[in-house]
Amino acid sequence: MGAKADQTNSLSIALTGSGGAGVITAGNMLLEAAAKAGCYGLFARSSGPQIRGGEAAAMVRLANEPVVAPGDVFDILIAIDWHNIDRFAVELPLSTVSLVIADPSQGAVPEVIAARGARIAELPLRDLAKTVAKGRPNMIALGAVAGLIGLPGEVADDVMARTLKKRGDEALAASRDAFALGVEAAGAMSFDGPDLWTRAATRERWIINGNEAAGLGAVRGGVRFVAAYPITPATDLLEWMALNLQRLGGALVQAEDELASINMIIGASYGGTPALTATSGPGLALMSESLGLAVAAEVPVVVVDVMRGGPSTGIPTKSEQSDLNIALFGLHGDAPHLVLAPTSISDCVFTTQWAVSLAETLQSPAIVLSDQLLGQTRAIVDRPADIAFVSQRVTAEAATVEDFRRYGLAAGGISAMAIPGSPGRQYTADGLEHDESGLPSSRAGDHVSQLDKRAAKLDGFDYGNHWAEIEGDGRLAVVAWGSSTGAVREALARLGSRGHEFRLVSPRLLSPPPPARWAEALEGVERALVVELNHSAQFYRYLKGYCDPPCPVDVYHRPGPLPLRAGELVAEIEKWSRS
Repeated sequence: MGAKADQTNSLSIALTGSGGAGVITAGNMLLEAAAKAGCYGLFARSSGPQIRGGEAAAMVRLANEPVVAPGDVFDILIAIDWHNIDRFAVELPLSTVSLVIADPSQGAVPEVIAARGARIAELPLRDLAKTVAKGRPNMIALGAVAGLIGLPGEVADDVMARTLKKRGDEALAASRDAFALGVEAAGAMSFDGPDLWTRAATRERWIINGNEAAGLGAVRGGVRFVAAYPITPATDLLEWMALNLQRLGGALVQAEDELASINMIIGASYGGTPALTATSGPGLALMSESLGLAVAAEVPVVVVDVMRGGPSTGIPTKSEQSDLNIALFGLHGDAPHLVLAPTSISDCVFTTQWAVSLAETLQSPAIVLSDQLLGQTRAIVDRPADIAFVSQRVTAEAATVEDFRRYGLAAGGISAMAIPGSPGRQYTADGLEHDESGLPSSRAGDHVSQLDKRAAKLDGFDYGNHWAEIEGDGRLAVVAWGSSTGAVREALARLGSRGHEFRLVSPRLLSPPPPARWAEALEGVERALVVELNHSAQFYRYLKGYCDPPCPVDVYHRPGPLPLRAGELVAEIEKWSRS
């Protein structure tokens, strides 16, 4: 096949077709079969903003080592049809060593694909499907991919049996026959890829996406109430939570809108139950006033913002790290709160669990900035570790607290919170400024002391080493946050194999800004480069303005919806390091 652009022992495969062609089903089956065969992998999907139909692409990358980012180019592109390919062809990078498989009955290969110089092979998917009773082109395509990459047939058959069990024996038999036709057709094609099936799995592997991982982290952290309004790309987090909260004795309520959902979780938390909502940028904008109420009343809540392209309705089905500014600064007045960002799909478990713990301990709202790339990409990962945080809400009980003052100026700013109905512990919790007992007050002294209290509890807390992932000792550092971390990590690994040494700093804790931690993380660094996926270099400006980095800082940034890829970053980091 020749030298691959990403120079790694991995394979990237794309299946494309119109909505309803079954490419997403085929992509999911390919990922599951690869996991059973001992691989790691990622499965991302591309679709337009329509409710049904339209274009679709299943994009899978497989490797012997953990996969943290999309590949540079697709080694195999198999098109069931070319419906609306012009809308998303740019999301399917190809090279002269790529293999494009097309059904001749669907017309000539579009120029937007043919111009890339990839090898073209014809496969009459629809005609072959007609030779099988109830045969489907997507199963022939799946068989062709399996034959080209050497996927063990027995694991593919196991996955088909499990996936199609509910459709009955006839559907399963048809899929098996169609799959076999695809494998046979692949035998006539020339493709030389790496052997991904020689390493057996030594650890338990999961297939999970970032939304499911965030849900798992939330329930591990103690969340037992969720209220939310569906919004792309956060809805599948809510669907996962609805099922699993019920098993744990909790509940999920679908609210009438985002304003209702945030107020519902504030009410649940005020009543003593850890609570969460999930949304995307437009929903977070609507929640900002009530988040200010939670700051003022010191009520812990967690909001998972699965970011998408903005502003306004933006691009609902694509990823972008563009909600940072509203997460950091979107509340009116001086309203200190927590903002965190997971560094990977599997880290969505840890970071969301930590966010719940911090919110409960510090009696503060916490915003978790995931995004569409993390949230809706399925990954084969090692089972996330079970981690228990020793932290809980400080509550006022009759036997332990005398002279109860809900907002007393305790050392560290964390004061006891009474559960409604506790005898002698009644207090007012609203958005008005108040004195130590909770009575509304416009006195300057009360305002200043409560502002100091709310800031001190966050600024003075010891967040430990969880605040960031730091790797390497190079005198040049690359800073990434959220979903950008995976592509940066792979780029630095490639540069490391060429003898270049860099340091990676990926913060989970974005706010409050920890200048002392940043000084320690960048100690001995001569220059740092921030990498992020938004138009206005939001984190770069925040880092320079609020975190007091001890070295010069540059930035490489661009907006979505195209993801950052390691090859792109290798070129940019090399150019920056020589400048």
